[in-house]
Amino acid sequence: MDYKVYSDGAARGNPGPAGAGFAVYDTNGTLVYSKAIPLGHTTNNVAEYTALLEAAKYVKTLNPGKVDFLLDSELVVKQVAGLYKVKAPHLLPLYQELITTLASMDATCSHVRRELNKVADKLANDGADQVK
Repeated sequence: MDYKVYSDGAARGNPGPAGAGFAVYDTNGTLVYSKAIPLGHTTNNVAEYTALLEAAKYVKTLNPGKVDFLLDSELVVKQVAGLYKVKAPHLLPLYQELITTLASMDATCSHVRRELNKVADKLANDGADQVK
């Protein structure tokens, strides 16, 4: 089965209390799974990468056909596509694990406008709300 996966990360203060979230939809547009993840205190970019990585790990367990990952972080999309280098040393392990995870799937990562990513945005903020 094919899937559309929306992911987002949020950090208040950057760094600050952070969360990640993702929502998985099947080809009929039915929500299959969603998750809000509290991350502690970290940066927005770490939250964005973690959201996409956790979404990819989950979807991989479904033995998917084609997967479209949709996120509003243009930076992450361009880094995953190889258009931008990952220069921040703390992001490299997340990036490398993400690339390895995505390599085993028929997957694309695309940028979407923030207003089209509302469910994942809410989940990311729910995750950040759980951080003390």
